[in-house]
Amino acid sequence: MPKPHRILLDRVTGYADEAGAFMRRRRLTRRPFARVYTGAGASGEHAADSESGAALFSAAAGLIELTES
Repeated sequence: MPKPHRILLDRVTGYADEAGAFMRRRRLTRRPFARVYTGAGASGEHAADSESGAALFSAAAGLIELTES
């Protein structure tokens, strides 16, 4: 029978491995996007590399600059 601390160590190591794998997958698929909601509650997603997304990100950058000054 393994020692109790080894069982705990194996379990924590397993959780850390899973978390590391999740973060690697997340980094590969993560892309900037903006989600915009209308007054009626509908929403639309705009990727940063699309025409509408570029306009939204530019407007947001302008608003951030305005509030920082």
